[in-house]
Amino acid sequence: MSHVEDRNRLFAESIISRLGRRHIKGYYCETGPEAVSLLLSLIPDGSQVTWGGSQTIRQLGVPDALRAKGTLDVRDRDLASSRDEALQIYREAFFADYYLSSANAMSEDGVIINIDGNGNRVAAITFGPKNVIFIVGLNKVCQDIDAALKRARSTASPINAARFDVKTACKADGACHNCNAADSICNYVHFLRNSPGGRHQVILVGESLGY
Repeated sequence: MSHVEDRNRLFAESIISRLGRRHIKGYYCETGPEAVSLLLSLIPDGSQVTWGGSQTIRQLGVPDALRAKGTLDVRDRDLASSRDEALQIYREAFFADYYLSSANAMSEDGVIINIDGNGNRVAAITFGPKNVIFIVGLNKVCQDIDAALKRARSTASPINAARFDVKTACKADGACHNCNAADSICNYVHFLRNSPGGRHQVILVGESLGY
């Protein structure tokens, strides 16, 4: 085991301990493929599964892996034939057995931060699906809540804005301007600090994932 791998394992173990105090079950995987295998093992056959807008989920090939398992009811908005069908999948997420997400940032003591434009992702994280599983690369873990919020706003959000047809200052120069643009994708800022009923789980990954 390299020094980097050893550090990542120890770091993840300390975070998992702090997540436990927040009633959040944590796991650690060194690689993305290991994380996908673990994810599949956590979702029972017959479960309905969907996810929010997450580059980490797409980067790891999670949608294809879920479909390939062949025993899950997979709801993928990316395959919707129309905007109305996609919106219906957004709404069905509240009744899913498992909702998958990543995080824009996370503090070392286990607070998970996400920023949304439409609010569907943070709404489902907050209430509805029976279980929520996050997949989070260690690149998104910050020293404290202030640093995590800065990462979410100044790193993740401008990169996300670049993917969309929006007119925001961050898309023009890559920096957050704390704007109130009509096209802003930073309308909802969400902090998950405890998991009521223990419905949230986190898979930490020793790789750089997402934004």
